[in-house]
Amino acid sequence: MEIPSSLLSLVEALRCLPGVGPKSAQRMAYHLLQHDVEGARGLASSIIYALEHLRHCQWCNSFSEMDVCSLCSNVKRDRKLLCVVEMPADLMVMEQTQAYSGLYFVLMGRLSPLDGAGPKEIHLDRLLKRVDDEVEEVILATNFTVEGEATAHYVMEILKGRGLHVSRIARGLPVGGELEYVDSGTLAQAFIERRYL
Repeated sequence: MEIPSSLLSLVEALRCLPGVGPKSAQRMAYHLLQHDVEGARGLASSIIYALEHLRHCQWCNSFSEMDVCSLCSNVKRDRKLLCVVEMPADLMVMEQTQAYSGLYFVLMGRLSPLDGAGPKEIHLDRLLKRVDDEVEEVILATNFTVEGEATAHYVMEILKGRGLHVSRIARGLPVGGELEYVDSGTLAQAFIERRYL
């Protein structure tokens, strides 16, 4: 039996999502077409709406429907602090902690020469313009992966010459974690980054 081209096109479109292979894309396509037609219509219209209305905030580079997002335009935020994160999802996680009251800059990625992501792809030019305002401290909150560490180091080296305080979020043991269940790398890093009381 020949598979309709519109079905093949839907399966191929679903494969653009991270972690979705051919089998998963096929299952999703059949589910949407057989069991959730209204959900499929809603998904399609939401994607079109987002593509038409979202842009990058001029200050933080995250997604916004306005030129400057609500977080950046909030006068209660500390404009002397700028936290640099990789992705908008990282910004959301930081905000959920309610431990930070400054502003953000979202790189929209990380340095990864093997994937073709250099300084231009992570908007370092926009970050440098952003720190020229009233920023006094930049907090690097990139992920603790090889690429995230390389990105943090690269950004730190660039910002050092601008008279800014540059810090890096700490890493270590999770709250409520027990030592016997923590991997040795995390435990070693927690020991190295210990603070004096």
